[in-house]
Amino acid sequence: MNNKMLSFLKKLFRMQPKIFLTSDLHLDHANIIKYCNRPFRNVHEMNHTLIRNWNKTVGKQDVVYFLGDLIFSRSNRQRVQNVIKSLNGKKIFIRGNHDKFIKSYHHFVLKYKGQYFYLVHNTSDIPKSWKSWVIFGHTHHKGKFIDKENKRINVSTELTGYKPVNLKNIIRLIEN
Repeated sequence: MNNKMLSFLKKLFRMQPKIFLTSDLHLDHANIIKYCNRPFRNVHEMNHTLIRNWNKTVGKQDVVYFLGDLIFSRSNRQRVQNVIKSLNGKKIFIRGNHDKFIKSYHHFVLKYKGQYFYLVHNTSDIPKSWKSWVIFGHTHHKGKFIDKENKRINVSTELTGYKPVNLKNIIRLIEN
């Protein structure tokens, strides 16, 4: 293989979109700082940091499955749309209990590298018949990031370093 072809293949590999997951940013929600013991002085600092972390982690061509509660429900439609536009990536929203003005799914089944994942905001909405992995949010800092015994992955932002997590990294963790 010549250098030109190798260079092209490397560039193509880098251009493949990555898949990320996150939930429960609760932008514009001042009380969430205290409720979840978030390390921010105020809602402005929290909003700025969460949006910056998202955009540093997610590229414009990447895909993000957002599992609910993007922005506090008292925000207006225009504010919600402005926030969505400010975030990198193609966003697929799963409805959380605080989401308004966002076109979203109740749940989503994702197949990736031979694994099936049920994406949902709240674990109380998992069908009893589902036996594979579940990725969810809603519980914030309660519980573990990955619970292998129950096949549960909590991508609430408090458990992922306040940034979206790459699905490839999740796969590595559940396979090891």
